[in-house]
Amino acid sequence: MPQKTVTSEQLLAFGQKVFDIEAQAIEDLKNRLDDSFAAACHYLLACKGRIILAGLGKSGHIARKIASTFASTGSPSFFIHATEANHGDAGMVTHNDVFVAISNSGETLELVNMLPLIKRLNIPLICLSGAKNSTLAKAANVHLDTSVAEEACPLGLAPSSSTTATLVMGDALAITLFQARGFTAQDFALYHPGGQLGRRLLLKVSDVMHTGNSIPKVHENAKLHDALLEMTQKSLGFTTIVSEQDRLCGIYTDGDLRRTLNRSLDIYQTAIREVMTKHSKTISPDSLAAEALHIMELYKITSLCVTTQDTQLIGVLHIHALLTAGLT
Repeated sequence: MPQKTVTSEQLLAFGQKVFDIEAQAIEDLKNRLDDSFAAACHYLLACKGRIILAGLGKSGHIARKIASTFASTGSPSFFIHATEANHGDAGMVTHNDVFVAISNSGETLELVNMLPLIKRLNIPLICLSGAKNSTLAKAANVHLDTSVAEEACPLGLAPSSSTTATLVMGDALAITLFQARGFTAQDFALYHPGGQLGRRLLLKVSDVMHTGNSIPKVHENAKLHDALLEMTQKSLGFTTIVSEQDRLCGIYTDGDLRRTLNRSLDIYQTAIREVMTKHSKTISPDSLAAEALHIMELYKITSLCVTTQDTQLIGVLHIHALLTAGLT
């Protein structure tokens, strides 16, 4: 097939048109969301088994992604291929499950063929389709309308707006259940133990902080000279200043040192409490390391003091530890 000559401006316009059409499809979908959505959520929240997603072709790809989103956000779920289900895989479906059928036409034969099984098991059927009078829609306990005014494909043939609308509907269901169940970041971490995401959700400050003799620390009555020696020895670019009870009084950093030198102070006579930063940023040992990184990035600092609620110093955290842990 001969290729047309098109300009960069035309290519850009083609791409923008797709965004416009699909964005409008999502807006239309949001505006017609009704009690059917809430009803579907109630069925899914009451599910004692798994949420089974099934589809074929492009709808199958969307169903697989939605099943993955459900599973990773606290709703046990898996995808079943509509064709394979007709040849034995339907045995995966149990009487405790909820079945979610995805078909733009609502007439996908392989899914229609599963209706007797769904009826025999007496499990809820939720249908996502663009045809409310279709076989699947009429058989469903809840039909969620994912119809679109037009596909982004100029021929109206390649599923584009319709698959986007269906994917967004699936995301809306999964995230709504996520919120309804009070799912937390710690819960989320259980399903994502690997990679950077797992580290962000599982790694705590207590796992990477410096403790014991590795903490740079001087007494509040110490001289500036003593603080400089401690900073040099511990090589973290700062030292903490504590009271007799090891409660945090302040912090002295390389930046504080530069400001001190501008004042021409005697490092042997000046008390560290006179030049320290009194209100340093702190974090608890049980906080996520990702939260510590966020604080450092927000305030453009490279270290945090780790304290108890009563300001007892129990550790320090340097950004190098977060980098070594692969958090960034």
